[in-house]
Amino acid sequence: MSKDPNTIYVGTKPAMSYVLAVITHFNDSDAKEVTLKARGRAITTTIDVVEIVRRKFLKELKTSKIEIGTEEMQREDGTRNVSTIEINLKR
Repeated sequence: MSKDPNTIYVGTKPAMSYVLAVITHFNDSDAKEVTLKARGRAITTTIDVVEIVRRKFLKELKTSKIEIGTEEMQREDGTRNVSTIEINLKR
């Protein structure tokens, strides 16, 4: 997986950490687009982050693309399917 500078990977941190990352990215780099990526349980946090940013901080942002999918994860006891999401925010 390549590290795109306009991509934020959402994990187990609190939602406000990612909200700050999105706001900082838009303000510091003068970017026009940011992609949030998550899988599994972090999907709900990703949606919360997008809604907090759009409703409270950067009201001009629009979601340009939302992709959902499934990845196969190899585990000791076999293979497991994990849901994924990508949300693109545009200024």
